[in-house]
Amino acid sequence: MKLNIIIPAYNEEKRIEKTLDSYSQFFLDKMKNDFEILIILNGCMDKTREIVEKFSNKKKYIKFKEFKEAIGKGGAIIEGFKIADSELIGYVDADGSTSPKTFYDLVENIDDHDGIIASRWIKGAIIKKKQSITRRISSRGFNLLVKLFFGLKIRDTQCGAKLFKKEAIKKVTPELGITQWAFDIDLLYRMKKNGFDVIEIPTEWEDIEGSRLNLKKTIPEMFVSIARLRLIYSPFKIIVKIYDKIFYKK
Repeated sequence: MKLNIIIPAYNEEKRIEKTLDSYSQFFLDKMKNDFEILIILNGCMDKTREIVEKFSNKKKYIKFKEFKEAIGKGGAIIEGFKIADSELIGYVDADGSTSPKTFYDLVENIDDHDGIIASRWIKGAIIKKKQSITRRISSRGFNLLVKLFFGLKIRDTQCGAKLFKKEAIKKVTPELGITQWAFDIDLLYRMKKNGFDVIEIPTEWEDIEGSRLNLKKTIPEMFVSIARLRLIYSPFKIIVKIYDKIFYKK
């Protein structure tokens, strides 16, 4: 089956060249011409575009689309979903924390399932370089709330390596509207509501230096985002509409 790999990128000039190099070499060897790497540039203000354009000019299986204004990581992935047209459509982080071999594990194990995601929190996972204790605690707390709020039986909703069958992802893409921290939750919950079968497999993962996350700001935003999403999927969604109208003029 043919494969689309979507890579959302925001100011990744220091890491994306290595990622594109490794993914290009690996998948060219494994899949010949049956794959395409699609980079969605999300309001980049550094040299990410120049690096990606250089690869695109040399390799026909690497394409990119640029958005001058930031549309969020989720927004970039949604735009990738709209463009991708292969039987298998997935996405992975630009930082290289998931190796191409590890992403290929998803391709080999999707079988008859509608989707498959990499997990750092189930038996068999290998974490080469761990995140800080603060990030690990916040991640586990986040996933506990996701389980309580949405009933998702997934241990690691936030790992940035996921793969889906075309029919499933094209079905839910028009329903997606969350572009920030709750994007993955929204996607997986939509999959569940549509009756699609998504499994989780252990992954090999490494925390790559260069993250620009401000944990003091990000952690509260993450928890607020899932509370907001829970309201959207409840009889009280009018609260979100009123809030957005007042503070975001929507």
